[in-house]
Amino acid sequence: MTLQHYLQFSDLTAEEYAWLFRRAAIIKQKFKAYEKYHPLADRTLAMIFEKASTRTRVSFEAGMYQLGGSVVHLTTGDTQLGRAEPIEDSAKVISRMVDLVMIRTFGQDKIERFAKHSRVPVINGLTNEFHPCQILADLFTFLEHRGANAQGQPDPALLKGKTVAWVGDGNNMANTWLQAAELLGFKVHVSTPTGYEVDQAVAGIRSGDSYKVFKDPMDACRGADLVTTDVWTSMGYEAENEERRKVFANWCVDTEMMAAARPDALFMHCLPAHRGEEVEAEVIDGPQSVVWDEAENRMHVQKALMEYLLLGRVG
Repeated sequence: MTLQHYLQFSDLTAEEYAWLFRRAAIIKQKFKAYEKYHPLADRTLAMIFEKASTRTRVSFEAGMYQLGGSVVHLTTGDTQLGRAEPIEDSAKVISRMVDLVMIRTFGQDKIERFAKHSRVPVINGLTNEFHPCQILADLFTFLEHRGANAQGQPDPALLKGKTVAWVGDGNNMANTWLQAAELLGFKVHVSTPTGYEVDQAVAGIRSGDSYKVFKDPMDACRGADLVTTDVWTSMGYEAENEERRKVFANWCVDTEMMAAARPDALFMHCLPAHRGEEVEAEVIDGPQSVVWDEAENRMHVQKALMEYLLLGRVG
């Protein structure tokens, strides 16, 4: 197989995503039926963390074990990555000993440098610029609830014409939503405070046709099929926390915003969430929220992704 990395959402094609969504549904079904499925027996995943993690670690680690593989957990505090060894050298060494690497770090440049010198697939578990595994899970969750075809399979073709409202910071999640919209044919309504806009160049999209910017978050939510947000202060920006609380005060997703969306609109949040800040408790704990399905689906889509990067199209 040709070596393939997953460093940002645009690394795969729409047709490859259609395959991944179908595989994720099958793999999840096996999990729910307690059916043993070990396609990655004798394979090893190295997980490298520069940023703290709950969902990323548990979903990748549990997922790899469920596929029959094993996991090596590394942090920069207990490896040479946190000292003076160049990233390129670490990549050459680690990739000779494992079959797959997941990295959760700060700058996108670090993971790209690692991937350039890796002999095995590298997966972005999160960087300051992108969070592709989360959007992969979010889209799969939306398709589970609103995008199944006549055979009951998740069908990304049904995303065309849909609208996602992004309310909050123009961060790695927003960047990845824009990439997904451009690739899969839906639209993103973006509303951020002034000074926290999405940068199209950083997002890496070719045009602005797949998204529209709104100053008022209520306008962004009108007619949306999905309303989603994130914490106001991402990891690495903690020094800005108090200032962001003031600036983002009007960007709390509340029941009025959800009422402006379509009656069957869903709410998502990548978690962890701060009730009363970026989202009201009535919304995240309400009937339109699918955040717990969304969190679980990180594991299932990542299992499909790891299977695909190591084995290609199986099944």
